[in-house]
Amino acid sequence: MSITVVLADDEQMVRSGLRLILETEPDIEVVGEAGDGGEAVELTRRLDPDVVLMDVQMPIMNGIEATRAIVALGRDETSRVLILTTFDLDEYVYEGFKAGASGFLLKRTPAADLVAGIRIVAAGDGMIAPSVTTRLIATFRERDERAGVPRDPAVLDDLTAREHEVLVLVARGMTNGGIATHLFLSEGTVKTHVKRIFSKLGLHDRTQAVILAYEVGLVRPGDGPAD
Repeated sequence: MSITVVLADDEQMVRSGLRLILETEPDIEVVGEAGDGGEAVELTRRLDPDVVLMDVQMPIMNGIEATRAIVALGRDETSRVLILTTFDLDEYVYEGFKAGASGFLLKRTPAADLVAGIRIVAAGDGMIAPSVTTRLIATFRERDERAGVPRDPAVLDDLTAREHEVLVLVARGMTNGGIATHLFLSEGTVKTHVKRIFSKLGLHDRTQAVILAYEVGLVRPGDGPAD
């Protein structure tokens, strides 16, 4: 089955360029285009695409607000948002993740990486490399700490000890296979733990899990992959 995509950008030329790239892929189908965030939300509600390729700065409703609204639709299979941004440390990136985005790409990203990113996000994973995620979170966690943003570790109280352990390893950038090896578990068991963690914490992918782990202080900037 094809991966269905909605393009959201206020520039027609950008949308046309993205469509040209994606229409050459046999497993990707562009099902709609939106020129502002409000239209993106409405198209998502109506078409239920697998992925929304979302610009940040748009009229009427920006990409962050639109992402939040899409995630709030509350469907069992929420459309996943892949944000496009101009700068790799754009202040909107962190807020985008908090709103529920599954990843981000730079607008200058090569076509092959754009296509790969869409496939990764459609498969249900965050598409940012752990090193990039760590750099971004470190930058904006420092900003939040200076501003006195509170952290509440109590959100993790419903996790079992094993789920807590798995969440730490996810936040450190380990794959399910790596976690299975590290904890002497089957990969299927790890997948079950990850699914339960997402359900209990109201998350829908690993990128959001990483963000939450940093916000509550479960891991900190500078923590590397588990040994």
